[in-house]
Amino acid sequence: MDTIASSNLKRPEPQALASTLEALAARFGNRLITSQAVRDQHAHTTTWLAPEPPDAVVMAQETADIQDAVRICAKNRVPVIAFGTGTSLEGQVNAPAGGVCIDLRDMNNVLEVHADDLDCVIQPGITRKALNEYLRDQGVFFPIDPGADASLGGMASTRASGTNAVRYGTMRDNVLALKVVRADGEIITTGTRAKKSSAGYDLTHLFVGAEGTLGIISELTIKLRGIPETIAAAACSFETLRGACQATILAIQTGIPVARIELLNAAQVRACNAYSKLTLPETPLLLLEFHGSENEVAEQSRNFSEIANECGGGEFSWTTRPEDRTRLWQARHDGYWAVKALRPGAGVVATDVCVPISRLADCVMETEADLNRLNLQSPIVGHVGDGNFHCSLLCDVDDRDEMARGEEFMHRLVERAQAMGGTCTGEHGIGQGKQKYLKAELGSEAIDAMRALKRALDPENIFNPGKILPAI
Repeated sequence: MDTIASSNLKRPEPQALASTLEALAARFGNRLITSQAVRDQHAHTTTWLAPEPPDAVVMAQETADIQDAVRICAKNRVPVIAFGTGTSLEGQVNAPAGGVCIDLRDMNNVLEVHADDLDCVIQPGITRKALNEYLRDQGVFFPIDPGADASLGGMASTRASGTNAVRYGTMRDNVLALKVVRADGEIITTGTRAKKSSAGYDLTHLFVGAEGTLGIISELTIKLRGIPETIAAAACSFETLRGACQATILAIQTGIPVARIELLNAAQVRACNAYSKLTLPETPLLLLEFHGSENEVAEQSRNFSEIANECGGGEFSWTTRPEDRTRLWQARHDGYWAVKALRPGAGVVATDVCVPISRLADCVMETEADLNRLNLQSPIVGHVGDGNFHCSLLCDVDDRDEMARGEEFMHRLVERAQAMGGTCTGEHGIGQGKQKYLKAELGSEAIDAMRALKRALDPENIFNPGKILPAI
């Protein structure tokens, strides 16, 4: 659907690529894979962006593997694309100029846990579910939950957030330090385990959100949180979408420390009911979670119930039973698949924007009106506690008229968010799909600064070329 700004990317010369693959084969043996099936698996996408597979895949098992692969590729100016679990949504793992994908899934160890200091050191390939399973017996957990069971290295690279961000922040707020393999194969250490520092440039947060375009993360030091004494999940249906949004705004403005607050419009509730076998009222819905002591959770629930009642909310039900909470949140996390099941065979593109919380209701309402005007089907969900919401647009990719209306909708959605002081993406990243919106949001001077950073850290443009910025 989106035009990819990679037409001016040059693939490696055949001789240079052959020399690179020969050197990689000598170093990695059967951990260098060139079969079409595996290459295709490393370019899959859940959007309408066309998959663009790499020329080969290296299965890394330790930092030295990443370093050696980068050095070999850099010698012949062959592109390098880091791969975690492949759950990114804007083409971040595509290889528009070919090259070598470094798969980090086997680098999935927890290296150190400092429960007393609430931090741990991990490899980039460990997924959030595996990490929290490992940590559970120590009374701590990692709170960032983008829905997909993504790798922590990938979550840092895309500056992921998700359902818990309203209380615990995004990956930007929860990464203390990184080790990053730079373009010459050497290691940059960006920080320490200290909770704050004024030592030099903030390199940690330069790489968080860089989508693998400046280096490859080989190790992360991240913050942990204590597992709350009590966790309660709640659901509240509303008469109108505006009422649900207004309840969210008031809850945030009055300081209720909600851990999660998720919006589902009526279309998304219908999809979740059908897919997850639920019986929720098919009207706009807020799903919430409260963390704290038993008394704190009860007070938070009571305070929100009063706000919801003022905004047209119906019965407010909450539970602390783990199995009930898990079922409710699993239905939310399965929202994409629930949408896909509404129209088998149709293409689905999940996109997101984020606006200041005071403009949330206006943005969501105008977006629904646009869908109705354009006769398009796109359920809406959102991490609305921080003004972030998602649309999952369904279109017949063979219907040119419907595709054109879909592209118009996507463009208007971004323009609307930016006009309200928001951003073209709250958590999916730029990748390939949203490059065309970056200049309008940040200005040409900011783009020039990004280009200067890219040239300084990756002068031969080998790291994930064609992402965030058009090829340089």
